[in-house]
Amino acid sequence: MKLHLTPAPHVHSPQTTRALMGNVLLALAPCAVAGVVIFGAPALVLMAVSVLSAVAGEACWQRLTGQKVRVNDLSAAVTGLILGMNLSPRAPWWLAVVGGLFAVVLVKGLFGGLGDNFLNPALAARAFLLVSWPRYLTTWAAPLAADAVSGATPLANPSGYTLGQLFLGNIPGSIGEVCKAAVLVGFVILLCTKTITWHIPVSLTLSTLVFCGLLGYNPIAAVLSGGVLFASVFMATDYVTCPMSTKGQLVYGVGAGLLIALIRKFGLYPEGVTFAILLMNVATPLIDRYTKRRVYGYEKEAKA
Repeated sequence: MKLHLTPAPHVHSPQTTRALMGNVLLALAPCAVAGVVIFGAPALVLMAVSVLSAVAGEACWQRLTGQKVRVNDLSAAVTGLILGMNLSPRAPWWLAVVGGLFAVVLVKGLFGGLGDNFLNPALAARAFLLVSWPRYLTTWAAPLAADAVSGATPLANPSGYTLGQLFLGNIPGSIGEVCKAAVLVGFVILLCTKTITWHIPVSLTLSTLVFCGLLGYNPIAAVLSGGVLFASVFMATDYVTCPMSTKGQLVYGVGAGLLIALIRKFGLYPEGVTFAILLMNVATPLIDRYTKRRVYGYEKEAKA
């Protein structure tokens, strides 16, 4: 009888990167449809340009660096779509191109590709665009149903909108974040497909609600305004940049919620989601270090 020896891993999971990314794209679909319904064709064009830029940029980078082209794993498509949804529907198309290339080349490719980036690529690209061209990311288009061309984000004027408008998305804002009902549908899809767990989205959302309430905001309006729900479901849960243990994920979510509230209260920008999650991305290795599970089997050190 022949004995075949192979390198680890010896236990394989049926969940491939392509399958997981496909689940994320499926969960993002309700938000994408809602964005097009609310803002019209410009939203569709911007999301399409962002996806194409990210996919083409990653393929070109991998080919130029002699790597195997792996865009069929759908990770670049997910990055591009999330980035597009983080843009104002009035943003110019070239902004999506710059953001897509920044995300897949500078944030992801230069650090070794998928699995080696320490920041969420889409969020890092949004932060770069926000700092470089703030006018385009803070000029909001009014929904098609509204009798206006543009309007203030609910973060700047939360009392001007009802909770129903905030929940259904009849408000100015980024393409993917406005319809909270669509975000919750996506959350259910991710849970049912076991793509994510509830720990980060729930802890981040509840901590934002509590800390914003303590700082004098209407807590419900604070959660339904801006990108808290969208980011907690689709960006804070990124496998590469969030903690691995359940305890670590809860710490991560609570920390992000606290930072969101503090940035909104004392920061320059009314929205704190982008920078809060990026800061927690940087803190993830430290969180993993202090919340890792105990490993059994090591010899206990003898006491002196």
